[in-house]
Amino acid sequence: MTADDVDRELDLVLLGATGFAGRLTAAHLTRSAPPGARIALAGRSGERLRSLRGELGEAAASWELRTTDVTSAKALDRLAAQTRVLVTTVGPYVRWGLPVVEACARLGTHYADLTGETLFARDSIASAHDAAQASGARVVHSCGFDSVPSDLGVRLLAQQVEADGQGTLGETTLHVLDMRGGVSGGTVDSLRQQLVAVEGQPDLRRLLADPVALTGETTSRRGRRRHRTLTRHPEKGVWSAPFVMSPYNCQVVWRTDALLGGAYGPTFGYREVVDTGRGPLGACAAAVMTAAQGALVGSLATRATRAVADRVLPSPGQGPSDASRRRGRFALEVETTTTTGARYGATVAAPYDPGYDGTAVMLGESALALAFDADLPDAAGVLTPMTGIGLGLADRLRAHRFEISIQRLEDGS
Repeated sequence: MTADDVDRELDLVLLGATGFAGRLTAAHLTRSAPPGARIALAGRSGERLRSLRGELGEAAASWELRTTDVTSAKALDRLAAQTRVLVTTVGPYVRWGLPVVEACARLGTHYADLTGETLFARDSIASAHDAAQASGARVVHSCGFDSVPSDLGVRLLAQQVEADGQGTLGETTLHVLDMRGGVSGGTVDSLRQQLVAVEGQPDLRRLLADPVALTGETTSRRGRRRHRTLTRHPEKGVWSAPFVMSPYNCQVVWRTDALLGGAYGPTFGYREVVDTGRGPLGACAAAVMTAAQGALVGSLATRATRAVADRVLPSPGQGPSDASRRRGRFALEVETTTTTGARYGATVAAPYDPGYDGTAVMLGESALALAFDADLPDAAGVLTPMTGIGLGLADRLRAHRFEISIQRLEDGS
């Protein structure tokens, strides 16, 4: 029986509340949760939970606390059975996440997380999709900067193109126009753990770059292409480098298309790039960015190089300072040319550090939508933001200073 069918003790549990991302998400919930929302903070240490609740102030004074061992199936079952929605920031998910997903799927509890980990998402689909469909649970992965802007931008385009009678989506590209933000130890550790898991296993390593790894399809079908090198826009003359988050974001977008029965159309193609400017300076910046991304992945790819990289990369639990995060921002544009030749662009931008304050808003609003919104898609299983929460998430984000818009583009613009 799904959590929507019974009055559970709690509306929402935030697991991993005392971690870096968890604290930011908890702070957002104090600002956005509706009056009377029954919220609990969960984690390993009761003392740290009490300290966090005190720091959050009066808005969190009535929130309950739950000490939980994520390695105990019984403890996770008890926690999931008490709440309508469980949102977790406990990562790396490939190490700690699957038992939480399985508990929610069994017990009909809606779920949200921040994962950007292909192997975890794939294992979640394999082990929990059928159980979640049977129980009515919405298990929604990737509700932060991985991968809400990508999933939302493409879905907005598809909806507008359909409404305008302009066929379906063709070649579609997300352009990172502007982005400033910090890197945390947790983000680095998620990448590290994935590379540890695929070391010496070339089939698994190839899976990380496979755009349809989460759909059950094969990369060759419909000619899906991988984009690994710098490119130049033929009309604008702008140079671009591959976006470091592109491999996983593409997998989420393709899973949405698959869950919607191929709604984006037979000519749909998708990639993500970072625009670096025109001329020689733009080309140089794109080349440097491409090399830097390769160096980061290479430094974590083997045991020997990880030992060196770990001396300089941030450790789990570390993150950017308040001052650094206050300077954060991002602006993304998703462009497409439809099967009728019409061109559209969708903008997703916000004055937040994308991986931290911005992600806290996206995750918090995703969790609140799962708990309280009545117009969610009619779906259950292991889902994506757009198939589990839908375009109502855009209105929630706009209420928190996100710019989300769509426009018809002129040729050459």
